[in-house]
This record gives sequence, C-alpha cells and structure tokens, in this order.
Amino acid sequence: MIGVDGGGSGTRVRVVSADGRPVGAAEGPGSALSLGIEHAWHVVLATIARAFDAAALPLPERGACALGLGLSGVHNRQWAGQFEARSPGFAVLRLATDGYATLLGAHGGRPGVIVALGTGSIGEALYPDGGRREVGGWGYPSGDEASGAWLGQRAAQLAQMALDGRGPHGPLTRAVLEFVGGSWQAMMSWNGDADPAGFARLAPLVIAAARTDPEADALLRRAGDDAWAIARALDPRGELPVALCGGLGRALSDWLPPGFRRRLTPPQGDAADGALRLLQR
Repeated sequence: MIGVDGGGSGTRVRVVSADGRPVGAAEGPGSALSLGIEHAWHVVLATIARAFDAAALPLPERGACALGLGLSGVHNRQWAGQFEARSPGFAVLRLATDGYATLLGAHGGRPGVIVALGTGSIGEALYPDGGRREVGGWGYPSGDEASGAWLGQRAAQLAQMALDGRGPHGPLTRAVLEFVGGSWQAMMSWNGDADPAGFARLAPLVIAAARTDPEADALLRRAGDDAWAIARALDPRGELPVALCGGLGRALSDWLPPGFRRRLTPPQGDAADGALRLLQR
C-alpha cells in the first residue's frame, strides 16, 4: 500500500506492506493539482519510485499496488476527475483532499478537527455521526489565510512599501529584499513571477524576524488569530480534539492565542498516514 501527501511545495510518499509494516519513504517536489494534472502524476510516480529505491527494493507492478492520495486541489472536481482518469493502472486508487488525509492521520481516523497550514491553509472536521465539514481552502490569493503563501505575500508587500518609502525598513523587509536579489528591479522581477509556492518561501523569513521585528510579529499574531477562527468555525462548542498540522503550523505555535493553544492536541500522524487510512476505509 502506498500513501501520498501532495501539496503545493512538496510531496511525501510512504509505503507499507499489506500487513502494515513500513517499507520505504521519500519526498519530492509539489504535486498539487493546480500545478497541472500531468505534472502531478509525474511527481507522484517519480517519488514512489524513489521510495522503493531508498528501500533497496524493485519497483512493483502498479497492478499489484493500492494507492491512497491526499492531494491539494482535489476539491476541484474537474481536476480530480482528470487525475483519476489518467491513473496508470494501480489496482486500487483512493483520492481525497490533502486536508481530509491530514484529518485522518492526525486523529487516527477518529472524530476531531485539524487546521493545516502549509503553502495553503484549510480546516477540516470529522464529527461523531460521520459527518464532515471543511472551512477555508479557498486558495490563493483570495483565501489561504495564515498559510505560507499568505505570510509571504504580505512580507513581499511590506518590502515593496519600504522600497517606496511608504513604510520602514526593518529586519523582515531587509531579509526579503536580500532574498529576491537586493534591488528595486530584482523585487519587481521576482514579484512578477511569484506563485503561491514562491511566496511561501518567504514565510521562514517572517518567522526568523519575528523576535526582533514588530511587523513580522504582527503578521504571525494575525495568522494565529485566523487559524483559531478556522477551528472555532468547525467546532464552536469546543467538544472535539484539535490538531494544528503542517510545517507552518508547528512554527506558528508561539504566536497562537492562549485559548487556542489550550485546545490543541498533538497530531498522531501526518497526511501520508491519512492517505494510507483512505485505503483501509
């Protein structure tokens, strides 16, 4: 069985035997469906091959494998249909959003809430009656609050304003300017080419500057408030366990509202685990 977690910035593959024993794992570039259906399949297949290679095992026939995938962009039914239609012959294929795979992994398939913060952001809940609900996940640029793309876009905006003289230059804006090439023209060129994954690469600069830069600190506090709003919308009464997931979720922990911090429980597993649970379900 093969579990795949595919987002805008990276893809993680985990392979287990039929009885659940770990076999191999690998990582690759982004495989979100927004990057293209052919691209997504190319990355998924290449990363699966890398996982077997890392385990020093021959790549099996696809017809002997069950594949569970949690991919960004599956909420777009047209993209999801195109992706499934191009399956290259796996015996079983189960496809879900990366948010739902994260939810299954975080709570071991049991009821709970997740707020997942990576390149994008989304909240999902599984309720005791089996019902599900999703909050956020509208995508960049109109949504994805508290995500890496959201933080990076705002960091770039602050740098542009500082270059114009409309705002101060501080540790964050100087770091952004150095990252993009060090000049007004470099900033203009970089900004014109930036996509969500590109903006998300600026998010670590925000985190690194936040201890000394009030503008970076304010961005992270706003992200923490937005993440809590997602969780409250999914579970207004505070009855379900909540896990904050994704690479940015872990980094944001010091900037979360105290009430949100008290609600959190550590995730039991990740989205690749959840993709494997798709096959078990």
